[in-house]
Amino acid sequence: MAEHDRSTRSTTKHKHTREKSKRSNNSVWSATAPKMRSQSLKTNAKADVCVVGAGIAGLTTAYLLALEGKSVIVIDKIGVDQGETINTSAHLSNEIDATYRDITRYHGAKGARLAAQSHTEAINRIEAIVSEEKIDCDFARVDGYLFLGPGDSEETLDRELEAAQNAGVQVTKEPALPFQIAPGPCLHFSNQAQFHASKYMDGLARAFKRAGGKIYSKVEAKEIKGGESANIKLANGRTITADAVVVATNTPVNDWMTMHTKQAAYRTYVIGVPVALDSVPAGLYWDTEDPFHYVRVQRINEGEKSRDILIIGGEDHKTGQNEDLENRYARLLSWGRTHFPGLPDPEFRWSGQIMDTVDGLAFIGRNPGDDQNVYIVTGDSGVGLTHGTIAGMLITDLIMGRENPWSVLYDPARKSPLAALIFAKENLNVAAQYTDWITPGEVSSPEEIQPGTGAILRNGLSKIAAYRDAQGKLHERSAVCTHLGCIVAWNGSENSWDCPCHGSRFDPDGKVLNGPAIAPLEPVETEKSSTATAND
Repeated sequence: MAEHDRSTRSTTKHKHTREKSKRSNNSVWSATAPKMRSQSLKTNAKADVCVVGAGIAGLTTAYLLALEGKSVIVIDKIGVDQGETINTSAHLSNEIDATYRDITRYHGAKGARLAAQSHTEAINRIEAIVSEEKIDCDFARVDGYLFLGPGDSEETLDRELEAAQNAGVQVTKEPALPFQIAPGPCLHFSNQAQFHASKYMDGLARAFKRAGGKIYSKVEAKEIKGGESANIKLANGRTITADAVVVATNTPVNDWMTMHTKQAAYRTYVIGVPVALDSVPAGLYWDTEDPFHYVRVQRINEGEKSRDILIIGGEDHKTGQNEDLENRYARLLSWGRTHFPGLPDPEFRWSGQIMDTVDGLAFIGRNPGDDQNVYIVTGDSGVGLTHGTIAGMLITDLIMGRENPWSVLYDPARKSPLAALIFAKENLNVAAQYTDWITPGEVSSPEEIQPGTGAILRNGLSKIAAYRDAQGKLHERSAVCTHLGCIVAWNGSENSWDCPCHGSRFDPDGKVLNGPAIAPLEPVETEKSSTATAND
């Protein structure tokens, strides 16, 4: 748990790495759980509520609405649990990444108490769903521990202890960790939890379908509009109409600008390393380093055999803006070997996208400036599993016309005057990315691009995202992000084109992986002029 807000993390301009990934990325969750199959939608459809996005926020909302008797359709352009939920480390904690010290500063003492209450209730709701729906997902209550990073003062713990206790969190200060990760005192958070993320999502999806819900995969929303009836136009030409629509796509694909000025996209990295059974006590562990590290153990049962995987995460940086992507995994392993001597090489490695808000809490509720029947969930702020579950409870209440004590705290239209400096820094950082329009290409000719790598080429006033596949064929697209016209960067670790402005990501052929962009990178031959695109 970092003492500093993520906005203080390194935003050094990237040196676009063209290094080829040495190992495919695969989370422990996706590798050890079956993927749920769902059908595609080939006709027009109608429901009380349409949920766009089948991650934990979308499915929890859909499930709880279905229990209320609403007819609910969930669509996802990939499938259940194939977005950012699968890239989690699966900590379930009421200790918030932004720290209660900052949450109190931004939202006041009452807001901090509501934040603690909501995250605590989210863990309780997950536990209740697991019990009621009999979901076999390794859910377990564990304790959490915050310990000092190198050179950090004990005062850091004391300030967070006071703020968390004032917010109503069950936390005490202990002289040492329960085992020797690091010397010195720690904060002990009682009654946290962990689970197998994919198994939970699979069980939640099945429970939703049993409640009468419908899930459609490989269904992409191209236009989302509210009004007397919400209309969701799909890429295949079909339309879904609903009384209400919930956009739960990690970052809103129906919002062009407003919400994206209040949050920033970060990449975070995770490795999974085999360790001896029971060699690391079950629990959630974070340090105060900036960016911080987070650790837990996942037991994998394979027939009659069981083994433990130590999950180590960290090395966060702004999407599309930092160099050394491959070395981040190496640094995580180095950190792990310092605190857990003798670790072997990782068996799993993956990364995920975090949307950090300027004031540390998610945006959940009606979309600002939109019709009253359009709801959004975004700004996971590093605790997406609990924020996503909070979204399910809160949006269900809003749609059902019930009061919810958290609605003002998470209102997407809220303004955070005390976070104005962070807001300004993040948006100045975005503005600085447009200087990429006038910089040279990374290579002078396509011949310099090796198989399995990508680089930016300059062609007159235009910039081209060029990728050479393993067979040596060159694939060229416009390097201009189709959201707001920033120049994308090649991510050699994920084999993707990443936008340094608002976090849109595209595959090597230009297809959208992450919003807010909806349209793919344009073909080179039909690219707009640089002036027109920059002003879109």
